[in-house]
Amino acid sequence: MRWKLFRRRLSVSAPRVIVTRHLPWPLRWAVIALVFGFSASIGLWAFEFGKDIAGLSRDAKDELVRLRVEVLQLRDERDKSQAVANTSESLLTAERATQQRLAQQLKQLEAENLALKGDLGFFERMFPPSGTDRLAVRALQAEPGSPGHLRYQMLLMQNGKARREFSGRYELTLAGTVDGQPWSQPMPGGAKPLQMKQYARIEGSLEYPRQAVVKTLEVKVMDTTGSVRATQTVQL
Repeated sequence: MRWKLFRRRLSVSAPRVIVTRHLPWPLRWAVIALVFGFSASIGLWAFEFGKDIAGLSRDAKDELVRLRVEVLQLRDERDKSQAVANTSESLLTAERATQQRLAQQLKQLEAENLALKGDLGFFERMFPPSGTDRLAVRALQAEPGSPGHLRYQMLLMQNGKARREFSGRYELTLAGTVDGQPWSQPMPGGAKPLQMKQYARIEGSLEYPRQAVVKTLEVKVMDTTGSVRATQTVQL
């Protein structure tokens, strides 16, 4: 009988065994809290010890703030330098444009100076001699252009103390040959009116037959009565 009871206790059909806890729950939670606190203390100590080993100072926050301030200062200096560079580039571009404009103006002034020198030479050649008191034609010039086309220019001047306004007409006459025969042609449309006091610069163009060979150009200046006051002929 005892043997059967012993075997039953050792078999699967043995009755359940209930293990009772020896520690109450509040005490168990206190132990667990102590274990976690101890672990946290060890972790904090390990972190601080690692910082000391790595050479990190405890005033890392102050150092970080100082570095941020320096970064802001460097950014500000960079922005200022960039602004100065942009301003310098703008000034350089404006200076280049100014130099180009001045070069163009210099070329234009040189061209105007050459033109003025040409006009001065023209007036000097046609300036009447002193001691005369009459109307004169000075330096009559003519240049053939395209076939059947002739350009001319002249300066009419009055010399003397009493320079009254002159009213009259001037007439141009071309002379030469056509097919070996003498040929002449007055100004188309007849004489042109002329009014001047001290001087008058006249220029224009004349057309003539292309087969004509022009040899001379003559100008006559007449007053209102038809009297010839001045004349000049130029060979071509």
